[in-house]
Amino acid sequence: MPATKPTSEPGISSWERGLVLFISALGGFLVTFMTSAVNLALPRIGEEFHTSAVTLSWVSLVYMLVSGACLLPMGRLGDLYGRVRVFNYGMVGFCLFAVASALAPSIEVLLVFRALHGVGLAVGSAISMALVVSAYPPESRGRALGLVVASVYVGLSLGPVVGGLIVHYLGWRMLFVVTGVLGLFNLGIGFGKLRGVEWREPKTGPFDVAGAAVYAVGFVCLLLGFSLLPEVLGVALLVVGAIGLAAFLRVEARAADPLLNVSLFRVNRVFAFANLAAFLQYGATSAMVFLLSLYLQYNRSLDAQEAGLVLVTGNVVQVVCASIAGRLADRVSTRLLASLGLGISVLGLVGFAFLGADTAYWYVVVMLCLVGAGVATFAAPNTHVVVSSVEASYVGIASAILAAMRQAGMNMSQAVATLVLALEVGRTAIQPADHPQLLSSIRLSFLIFVVLSVVGVAASLVGPRRMLRT
Repeated sequence: MPATKPTSEPGISSWERGLVLFISALGGFLVTFMTSAVNLALPRIGEEFHTSAVTLSWVSLVYMLVSGACLLPMGRLGDLYGRVRVFNYGMVGFCLFAVASALAPSIEVLLVFRALHGVGLAVGSAISMALVVSAYPPESRGRALGLVVASVYVGLSLGPVVGGLIVHYLGWRMLFVVTGVLGLFNLGIGFGKLRGVEWREPKTGPFDVAGAAVYAVGFVCLLLGFSLLPEVLGVALLVVGAIGLAAFLRVEARAADPLLNVSLFRVNRVFAFANLAAFLQYGATSAMVFLLSLYLQYNRSLDAQEAGLVLVTGNVVQVVCASIAGRLADRVSTRLLASLGLGISVLGLVGFAFLGADTAYWYVVVMLCLVGAGVATFAAPNTHVVVSSVEASYVGIASAILAAMRQAGMNMSQAVATLVLALEVGRTAIQPADHPQLLSSIRLSFLIFVVLSVVGVAASLVGPRRMLRT
């Protein structure tokens, strides 16, 4: 088999391209569905295992930390040993440990299986986009990426709804079983129908184990530090994480075959600033649902179901706009299209900065739709910019870096919102007397997110006037 199988090779049929798109989209759906649905299962898990809220929080947290630690190593493994191969084995782990989680006899065993489950999440996040980029030529790549992004938003949208129904009627264990069984479709296609399709790059040295270890420690400390702010331990972990990532860059500069080619950031301006734009975009928008759920339930006295119906409108718009943006990415400048998406998000975030105690619900819905449309318009073109700005040998690691930026941005967004709430409202349970302070903290958070998003627009615009799509 050749070292790199170009997308124009006659051996890759349109049918095989479609199958690659299907497994990538289903993989993206499964990881986001599981991530968003498992929160609905936490109360039932706590009741069965008689565990504390703090321990329960680790059911989600350990999953995200391990996946973050594995993103770059999995992306590089895909480049070196075959993207389809690593994706398939990642899905084996995802399915296996989903079912194993359903059979866990204790909370301790469940946490171990959830940590191992996170490795499968990392593979899906790091390699699914790289598969699409490898399979599709530049002139139709945007449409395919748009469909994968849309599937991710479908997973985020259906997770709380379908996951809640499964947990309510069938129990929390069945949620893991259903997810694992759905993953078997990917395994059947990957191992059965795509045996002759593969992309890998020649190795120039052994796998960078030292770099992978240093990256994992630094990135986990960074994510955990964000989640623990404003506590002193959170600040300390952020400092350790920053030092760890700086050490990682130093190790990579000396490695024979580095996990991360540092020159991608130092020389490739488009790659560097497009990743920065992604970090800022997710940093500016990921805490939106959290803040608005507090606003709708505390300041507007809606119940959880009513608040959910309001919030889901943004997800619906994201699904629709992601597919449209993908198609547009094949026809217009992806850099400018991504920047337009960020600009649309700014409008919605500015609108949320002016929320009042009696703001009309239609206003909230319109702002949600603006942010949803902006995020969706940004996602696929930004991915296109990142992966098309590097050589074929770095597609996997480029996709993994973008996934890491996305996850770090999400954690930072939640950390900013939590920090502002702690300073404005305090760390005690929210009482009716705290509602004015809660509203002011929500406004302040959105003002901070506006600034982040505006900087993101500037970063997204950096680059040559005409992008060379490879």
